[in-house]
Amino acid sequence: MRDEWVILVDRDDRETGVMEKMEAHRKALLHRAVSVFIFNDKEEMLLQRRAMSKYHSPGLWTNTACTHPRPGESNVGAAERRLTEEMGLKAPLHKCFDFIYHAPLDNDLAEHEFDHVFCGVTNDIPQADPAEVMDYKYMESGELLNDIHKHPENYTVWFRKIAYDVLCKRKSISNCE
Repeated sequence: MRDEWVILVDRDDRETGVMEKMEAHRKALLHRAVSVFIFNDKEEMLLQRRAMSKYHSPGLWTNTACTHPRPGESNVGAAERRLTEEMGLKAPLHKCFDFIYHAPLDNDLAEHEFDHVFCGVTNDIPQADPAEVMDYKYMESGELLNDIHKHPENYTVWFRKIAYDVLCKRKSISNCE
């Protein structure tokens, strides 16, 4: 894996510096991230199953794409880049919301991210990069939330934290409160 740098931020998303990505994950320092959620015209969410070669959370189901903006890169630019790199897709993206989370991962790593969440719609067929994605599928909102509840171990920690909020903000499910 080549050196990648993340943007360290404070709780108001103001830049405080940069750090090599693995070091930031070992030290659990707050850094900027983006998550992308793609839906089709039937309002089904496009999920990906992370490749087994990923440095954390291999083989788990998660949102369509995610990454860390590079120094000097906009959040939406990072989201568009990673959607293309991981899933071979292009789609208009709009900002849904931001949130901060902190969670332990495998391999003595931790996520501590100020996550900018983007959503988009396309019916294009993904051309997933097998180095990043081992499988993908579309899921209906209710089915997805039930499966996350029954089998949380099959999903990434960040996806479990934000899937409900994304679906509620899109008004895909009726019992959002």
